[in-house]
Amino acid sequence: QVQLVESGGGLVQPGGSLRLSCAASGSIFGITLIGWYRQVPGKERELVARITTSGRLDYAESVKGRFTISRDSAKNTLYLQMNSLKPEDTAVYYCNAHLLTSKGSVDRVYWGKGTLVTVSS
Repeated sequence: QVQLVESGGGLVQPGGSLRLSCAASGSIFGITLIGWYRQVPGKERELVARITTSGRLDYAESVKGRFTISRDSAKNTLYLQMNSLKPEDTAVYYCNAHLLTSKGSVDRVYWGKGTLVTVSS
């Protein structure tokens, strides 16, 4: 069993900052924390930031220069530092992780339950 728990969301004013954390626990052998997604009502879940298998950091165009993704594998934790927040960043933010086979292919994708970020004055 694998659990992903996001934390750090809340209400922040435009221009403010938040740091989201995603902690993985349970049977985490073979688990790799990958990235962050967000979703608003009526919209599809969209990629915010991810770390590729080669270690490249990918960001949505809308957050480039403002958000930074990082990973502490020893602590089984994924982070998203969000600066210069805008009202359009308001969403539920989810982290995800991959369970890899011995060959490196994706066997399963895990999702957290999300943390709400509200950017409003």
